[in-house]
Amino acid sequence: MPPARPVVYVVFHSMWGHVKALAHAEVKGLQEAGVDVKLFRFPETLSSDVLSVMHASVDESIPEITVDDLAKPDGFLFGFGTRYGRPCAQFDTFWDKTGGLWAKGALAGKFVGCFTSTASQHGGQETTIMSALSNFVHHGMVFVPLGFGHPKMTNLSEVMGGSAWGASTIAAGDGSRQVSDVEKDIAMHQGKNFGHLLTKHLS
Repeated sequence: MPPARPVVYVVFHSMWGHVKALAHAEVKGLQEAGVDVKLFRFPETLSSDVLSVMHASVDESIPEITVDDLAKPDGFLFGFGTRYGRPCAQFDTFWDKTGGLWAKGALAGKFVGCFTSTASQHGGQETTIMSALSNFVHHGMVFVPLGFGHPKMTNLSEVMGGSAWGASTIAAGDGSRQVSDVEKDIAMHQGKNFGHLLTKHLS
């Protein structure tokens, strides 16, 4: 019997669709790497009234992740927007509930990577992901960076996201800039590379 394929959960929070677009690209890359993938979203902490005022929305077709779900897969790719150079509150609120898993060591050794979205080129492309690492370190998880394996990572001819820490996009202050094809390709590359590394590790 062939060994079971690795399972990766892609979990994201997205208010205006930018991080969601990256998440779908990550899923595509993981699928190309031959791993089983499930897509989830972080629970929303804002009320529907507040979301309406912000012209934001929640994609109800994508299931919410639960704390208990975290113990099931072999790895994760987490996506979230930035707030002052660190992950959004929805991400932090969720991780604050994982003490029970920490006490059991349930996440130790699981692979994890991240992707993000910022309003500007210097609005937290790297620090947002760096600030998330404390959660993973305390759980004993293994962080897998994107690195510079994608040929467009050093492209200076256009505005684009993406750093050694993980795939990203630049949404502009009003969210008007959409995820570019290059940014999607970098996210897909991250997913594919993550899947290959996880498969090699588990084989």
